[in-house]
Amino acid sequence: MLIEYKGVVSLRGNILFFKTVKGIKYGEKVIIRTDKKIVTGKVSVLTQDITLIEILGDSSGINPQEVRIKFSGEPFKIPVSEGMLGRILDPFGNPLDGFGSILPEKFVDISGEAYNPSKRSYPKDILFTGISAVDGLSTLVKGQKLPIFAVSGVPTDQLVAQLVRQIKTGTEKRATVLCAVGIKYETANYLIEDISSGGNFPKTAVFLNLADEPPVNSLISVRSALTLSEFLAFEKGYDVVVVLYDITNYCDALREISSKRGEIPGRKGYPGYMYSDLASIYERAGILKGTKGSVTQIPVLTMPDDDITHPIPDLTGYITEGQIVLDRTLHQRGIYPPVNVLPSLSRLMNRAVSDIHKRWANQIYSAYARAKRIEMLASIVGESEISEIERSYLEFGRKFENFFVKQDPYQHRKLEETLSIGWDLLKTLPRSELVRLKKEDIEEFIK
Repeated sequence: MLIEYKGVVSLRGNILFFKTVKGIKYGEKVIIRTDKKIVTGKVSVLTQDITLIEILGDSSGINPQEVRIKFSGEPFKIPVSEGMLGRILDPFGNPLDGFGSILPEKFVDISGEAYNPSKRSYPKDILFTGISAVDGLSTLVKGQKLPIFAVSGVPTDQLVAQLVRQIKTGTEKRATVLCAVGIKYETANYLIEDISSGGNFPKTAVFLNLADEPPVNSLISVRSALTLSEFLAFEKGYDVVVVLYDITNYCDALREISSKRGEIPGRKGYPGYMYSDLASIYERAGILKGTKGSVTQIPVLTMPDDDITHPIPDLTGYITEGQIVLDRTLHQRGIYPPVNVLPSLSRLMNRAVSDIHKRWANQIYSAYARAKRIEMLASIVGESEISEIERSYLEFGRKFENFFVKQDPYQHRKLEETLSIGWDLLKTLPRSELVRLKKEDIEEFIK
């Protein structure tokens, strides 16, 4: 029988300050009871005198004088099951879609366990998104964590839905987990409708956290999604892709909770431990020796004020293995997806693609970078004042954006088609300019 304790010091939003009871543990699940309601909570900070308990649910109407606390003695766990695939779930793993309850196979601590670095396998297998700008030039690799850096005003919702709909792992036993963090109801409605219309939905689990929920739910939802992913990958043998959208909302929730705790803020008001907190999320990706499955992460974040040096993208870039950068200028010119390939990269790409793919990508990237420099020069001196070769680069740059980067939101391009478009575009340039290709490449593909 669990003992009920009194001892509330104060209540700030969803943070309950409680006199520390001997024997309790960090991360422990607690039951919070008043005369009118019962909610659950989680021990988030533990000191000698004061324990901070995050209320997981609606804290309205809670009178601190009436609060009674039961400490469960167990960490906060969620139910996990293969039956969660094809379902819409709340941050705690409970179904929201009205299709009945899900029989749990087990209950798992959402904090996860640290991966032993010596037990990790190096990622080397391509994951296909069907998006040329990604598959061709910033290739996603199984077990990688490759974030998307978005700016406000671009169709990030559409891109997230497309990724969830059509991403392929190359194996039949695959799953996708989407964690929608702190999003508006309209966005949630769009994502669910769009994703559920695709053939990938029976192998997709969606964790939904709306903007009007307590900030602690944002923190819980991400870890719940990763907990299910690890269960599917390392116990059931699935190759799992986790899409986390929007990490900026997660960090804002972290800042809000930190402020209520009375912690000293760091850069831009975010807590000083945000780096380690994000690392505890991103490092839950990879391939473990002796297991059949894998966890691949695609965190999506909206850069505040389009600032790539802002703490959120800055710290994310340190931890992850590359980034896909979205560009508002491309979007304004009607190009979808508006991927700016110049600042985008995948640090694991070269270990996964073939040698000819590497040379093709290097030549495409080099030519487009020069085209953008010439475009800037032509805007100053006029197109008539540049050389014939420079005009061929301008033509290449325009065709590259309109035929390679641009594609329909429901178009799934195979890698062969992506490479073929690139080879055709390189024919725009004189052969003397194709210095990053071998002679045999030019003879075979540039006819």
